[in-house]
Amino acid sequence: MKTGRPATPITLTEWEHAELARRVRQRKGPSDGRIRAKIILGCANGESGAAIARRLGIGVHTVSRWRVRFGRWRLDGLNDEPRSGRPRSISDEQVQEVIDRATQTQPDNASHWSTRQMSEAVGISPASVQRIWHAFGLKPHKEKTFKLSTDPAFVDKVHDIVGLYMNPPDRALVLSVDEKSQIQALNRTQPGLPLTFGKPETHTHDYKRHGTTSLFAALDIATGKVIGRLKRRHRSAEFLEFLNAIDRDVPTCLDIHLIMDNYGTHKTDKVKAWLAERPRYHIHFTPTSASWLNLVERFFSTISEKWIKRQAHTSVNDLEDSIRHYLAIYNEDPKPFKWRKSADDIIASVGRAAASLNRQKGRGN
Repeated sequence: MKTGRPATPITLTEWEHAELARRVRQRKGPSDGRIRAKIILGCANGESGAAIARRLGIGVHTVSRWRVRFGRWRLDGLNDEPRSGRPRSISDEQVQEVIDRATQTQPDNASHWSTRQMSEAVGISPASVQRIWHAFGLKPHKEKTFKLSTDPAFVDKVHDIVGLYMNPPDRALVLSVDEKSQIQALNRTQPGLPLTFGKPETHTHDYKRHGTTSLFAALDIATGKVIGRLKRRHRSAEFLEFLNAIDRDVPTCLDIHLIMDNYGTHKTDKVKAWLAERPRYHIHFTPTSASWLNLVERFFSTISEKWIKRQAHTSVNDLEDSIRHYLAIYNEDPKPFKWRKSADDIIASVGRAAASLNRQKGRGN
């Protein structure tokens, strides 16, 4: 039978839980603060002091000490020096007001809240507003674009494609295929200045256009290697030429699974006839308005950010030579892109987004 003083029960407010979670994630500053936050979160989750001590590699008395101090002085009790018990300068009501204003309203003279505007509206410092936003993961200054797929076969297609990414078939090659069209050959109107101490690389804001090209790419999801071809146009004829290039490059003993979006050039009669003559090809279309499900988009993002974006090209030939050079270097040591989200996670996330939109529409009506 256990004897002794019972452990102090810990119940956290939403604000306290968010602040402790922030301290656990914090990488700068002393590690003691992270350990104390982990102790209190463990206590709030119902872990015993002994279990917390074993998990964190500390003594049971250390766990008991910080549990008692938090129970007496709350977050102030986790500081190195004992506190007199002075109440927080920011009340729970003010924290809730900051959250509600940021998520449900906008200022009269702007499209979103800034820390300074919120500070003036609520009556707390800008630094306090920033800490609250950080604790609750709020970023009013940022926005993302999205579009929900209305494909009636969305669920089946997600399971099909994610299944290929996470459990590819044996004795087969899975290729993620798409075109990066209208890549512009741009040359700056004046020479820029190189990177130097205390100053970034510079270039002029204006440029001269010298034409465009399109990159047809097939990403091998197993190895990360890319089959790439450059074409000045991206019609069905060019796509068929690219399919022939894939057919030449891939050993004839392998089945080929092609993941593609619903672009018109992928579904013409000539393309369908070409595929019908080659039974080793299996086509998997992404849902409509869901090109993000095509893994080759990751490669397009990589080549844009690492290579094309900050280059200058005097002609289309110059641009194409540059892209071929990058492809050759990339394929010398390719790295596969890892798909981590399961199909069920994706479908659940889309479902939550759809439900949230429906609630917003309901409020609007």
